[in-house]
Formats: sequence, structure tokens, C-alpha cells
Amino acid sequence: MPFALAACASSRTMPVQTMAYVDPMYSEIYGPIPSEPYPVPAFNPGSVDPQLLRQVVPYQTAELPGTIIVDPGARFLYLTRGDGQAVRYGVGVGRAGYDYEGEAYIGRKGTWPSWTPTKDMIAENPEVNAPWANGMPGGLENPLGARALYLYNNGRDTLYRIHGTNDPSSIGRSVSSGCVRLFNHDIIDLHRRVTVGSKVIVLNTGLQASDTINV
Repeated sequence: MPFALAACASSRTMPVQTMAYVDPMYSEIYGPIPSEPYPVPAFNPGSVDPQLLRQVVPYQTAELPGTIIVDPGARFLYLTRGDGQAVRYGVGVGRAGYDYEGEAYIGRKGTWPSWTPTKDMIAENPEVNAPWANGMPGGLENPLGARALYLYNNGRDTLYRIHGTNDPSSIGRSVSSGCVRLFNHDIIDLHRRVTVGSKVIVLNTGLQASDTINV
């Protein structure tokens, strides 16, 4: 299915299950980031399935190091390292009817990006989206979160983004209008690791990673 034009936003999500134990190192990884233009508050890693937290995992692929591979069915994004491993991040992905697949590349990177809803999104939920028809500035309430990676294909902006979120409970779920979202802490980390031009592969939704999760 070819890339289509869309913007990114949240829909109502169900609460996630609170986990009994998470490695203490995650309290530091997901701690407050006061140095940001909009200080990022601490995120409680015990509030989500531990598999959704950032971690290095075995991952065999022929793709070059620095390639982003998104597995929507498993709700994971992998950043390949070239040593038989990858950094894995939990993600939220597009709702049915907005999902996409194929190859792209990072055309540009944004820090605390602005967000503009599409006409369809305004028509669907005018009370929430119409006030931002001319754009919402970056900030903690912005649906794109702390960072955005803008996906391009054949020199054109696809209008799909890999980005942060203003709703951590959406990670691990199928909730956004065509975009791939991460915890703000994780998109800040991913944004730092990748460069403009990096390859992005979004797998067919029928393909599952070997370590799938149930959400």
C-alpha cells in the first residue's frame, strides 16, 4: 500500500495495566529532563508492559546499521546496530484505515515541532481540532511531542512522522492517524541517534516480530 497523506493525532485509549516490577535502571532512563525547552516530566516505567521500554535486543537483518524498521503488528520500532542487535522501542501505530507500509527515509528532523490537523481530522472532531486549524505550536500538549522525524519518499514529504506523544498511554496501541509515536524520552533518544537520509522500513502489518506482545 503506498504512502498516503495524513497528519497525526490521538484517539481515546484504554488504560494500561500496571506492572509489578521494572528494572530500576528505567527510573533513570525515563526520569525528568529539565534541560529541554519544555521540561519533560518523569515517566513511570512501571505503568506499561516492560517490553515497550527501550532496550537492546537480538535482531538479525541485512539492512545497514542506522536503519529504522517499524513492525506495526508487534508495536515495536527497531534501530539496527549492525552487530546482530538493535535498539528496540515500543510504539503506537496508525488506526485501521490509516496504517501504511513500505520504505521511506528521514527527510528532516524537528525539535518540539508544530502540528496542524488535516481537514478530515477537523471535520471528524471539530471541537478538539478546529482551534488548531492554523497550527499548534510545539510543547508538552502537542500531539507530536518532543521530536519528529519527517518521512520522505522520492523527494516528497509523505506527511507521516515518527514522533513523540502527549499521551504515553497510547504507546503499544493502535491509535494514531497514520503516524508512529514513541514515548518522549525515547523519541529524544532516537532523534539523537539517526541522521537525515536514514532509511525507514515499515513492515506489512501481517508480519510479526518474533517477540510479539499482547495489547
